[in-house]
Amino acid sequence: MADTVESVEGKKPRSVRVVLLALMIAMMLAMLDNMIVGTAMPTIVGELGGLEHLSWVVTGYTLATAASTPIWGKVGDMYGRKGAFLSSIVIFLIGSALSGMAQNMGELIGFRAVQGLGAGGLMVGVMAIIGDLIPPRERGKYTGMMAGVMALAMIGGPLVGGTITDNWGWRWSFYINLPLGAVALVLVSAVLHLPKKRAKARIDFLGVALLTVGITSIVLVTTWGGTEYAWTSARIMELTGIGVASLVGFVFWQTRAAEPVVPLHMFRSRNFTLMSVIGFITGFVMFGATLFLPLYQQAVQGASATNSGLLLLPMLGAMLVTSMVAGRVTTNSGRYKIFPIAGGALMIVGLYLLSLMDTDTTRFTSGVYMAVLGLGMGCLMQTTMLVAQNSVEMKDMGVASSSTTLVRTLGSSFGVAIMGALFNHRVQDVMSERAGTLGSKITEQSAQLDAASLAKLPAVAREAYQHAVSAGTHSAFVLGAAVAIPVLIAAFFVKEVPLRSGPQKPALAEGGEDVAPAAVIETV
Repeated sequence: MADTVESVEGKKPRSVRVVLLALMIAMMLAMLDNMIVGTAMPTIVGELGGLEHLSWVVTGYTLATAASTPIWGKVGDMYGRKGAFLSSIVIFLIGSALSGMAQNMGELIGFRAVQGLGAGGLMVGVMAIIGDLIPPRERGKYTGMMAGVMALAMIGGPLVGGTITDNWGWRWSFYINLPLGAVALVLVSAVLHLPKKRAKARIDFLGVALLTVGITSIVLVTTWGGTEYAWTSARIMELTGIGVASLVGFVFWQTRAAEPVVPLHMFRSRNFTLMSVIGFITGFVMFGATLFLPLYQQAVQGASATNSGLLLLPMLGAMLVTSMVAGRVTTNSGRYKIFPIAGGALMIVGLYLLSLMDTDTTRFTSGVYMAVLGLGMGCLMQTTMLVAQNSVEMKDMGVASSSTTLVRTLGSSFGVAIMGALFNHRVQDVMSERAGTLGSKITEQSAQLDAASLAKLPAVAREAYQHAVSAGTHSAFVLGAAVAIPVLIAAFFVKEVPLRSGPQKPALAEGGEDVAPAAVIETV
């Protein structure tokens, strides 16, 4: 017998809680993988060789994830959420098993790309299924759960990766996904029963191709620019041209496609467009911060690289607590506009405070600054997805979730690239000023030195490097604070549309159209 998802006053069926557990496991797989593998990379290179192709182990995964994200969202909307999600888990597990069996760097890169194809559907599937099962008014209660998974992945990833590599070998960095993924697969298969769909229209393959080429070009530009190739090099210019042309062509074609990959009518909703902007900038700032904060604490404050995940605890803990509070307040009051406004303001203040750090800043002080930034991100991380999903019809839940996830991913790519380029340039300038020719020679290959390389430097060069990293961090966070200003501006224009409170009484979408009722689930 089918039970609809109950209202905020009712008690959730046990099957919904089981499904949520499975979804959180899948979300953990998607977020944890890169952080575990990153810790194991030195050991992997030592066994497989191919140091010159090392970056492609991460880049191949990232490209496949970004390119497949909008496709998974559309497939779920057209042919059914459950089938698409289960397929993404299976592909991710196949890629994980093959990666663990790789015999050379070429095989590992290819298998990581397969893994990335599946990962693109994991996050989208989680967000879209929660969007189907839990009405927006009630969904806030579960945002803390998702924020907790994110914090756990970012803190525990490096520690788990190091432990697995040291005790079991690097191949278990991939094999560890198999039992976790199998649990998620079994639970979702047994308990989740969403209405089956069968769209008459075919997938927009031309749109898929144009979007894939565009996204791939953008990710490669942000990954290679300033590292593999100069920003003004012919290769970067070619990729930029291809990316822009592909995305322009994609937008043009979406206005004519029978079943567009990304329906442009969603952007007629002011809230959806604003959430896309806010999500992009949040990704830009968050991943830039998680890159440079551990580097600063290791190089300047002498922290251990082994505990790099724990160094982010003030930021991630504040983000987790704020996300839970914001979710509860949203559920109880139905009001949410205050959170993007508060989040934008706290993000700007936090980034500005982080830009004040120098060689004399204590760990306590930097922890307080990180906590302020974490409070801001906690107000924004899940609110952007909640408002975006509430701004579209139920039939577009998948593409709304995938589009929001994609713009955050692209924001992180731009954040790491642009903030990284500014950081590297500043580090090299300060090293030249303080250590002369020796300073230039030390950082000519890379502005980011590991702990072993730093320990080998003469005292004068080491002190110069600490000042250089402090200056580079300052520049990166000043840029981040400036980039975050549009978040606060955009937040004031958010229209507080009532959140749908249940499947039986659908609210009106922002444009005045009826929103389809939420999904039905069956108990087992």
